[in-house]
Amino acid sequence: MTWDEVCANRYLQDLPFRIETNRWGQIVMSPPHNDHSFAQSSIYDLLKKKMRGGKVLQETVIDTEDGNKVADASWMSDAFYQANKKQSSFRHAPEICVEVKSPSNTMGELLEKKDLYFKAGAQEVWIREQSGRMLFYNADGPLETSALCPGFPLEVEI
Repeated sequence: MTWDEVCANRYLQDLPFRIETNRWGQIVMSPPHNDHSFAQSSIYDLLKKKMRGGKVLQETVIDTEDGNKVADASWMSDAFYQANKKQSSFRHAPEICVEVKSPSNTMGELLEKKDLYFKAGAQEVWIREQSGRMLFYNADGPLETSALCPGFPLEVEI
């Protein structure tokens, strides 16, 4: 299924969990967890306070070589927003993509998504561990802090 077909399918519109697709167009589902939602919201709020000249989004749908993936949060420049705002699934990743680890996924899965986001054009990918610790990456590897969002906390508690 394409992402537009997923969005248009009336049976998939009110699901109580998040869905993505894989490279074969199959739907992959993840059950929600409140800790995950609290962390996602906290990161969103911090990005809104710290970043200027762009938009912050939760549940950002991105086309990757392994299907449509949904970043928990993202930041995109105004230029990215203007060029891509009408797409139901971004054909290129926003500048910052954030994943929040929850009990239903592994660090291996999140590291695979990190690589997919970089291949799709992200400049930084952040992962929040369940402990609250933030991991920052650019295409060359781990960073001590974010280069695009100086001063973003090294831990995000809920």
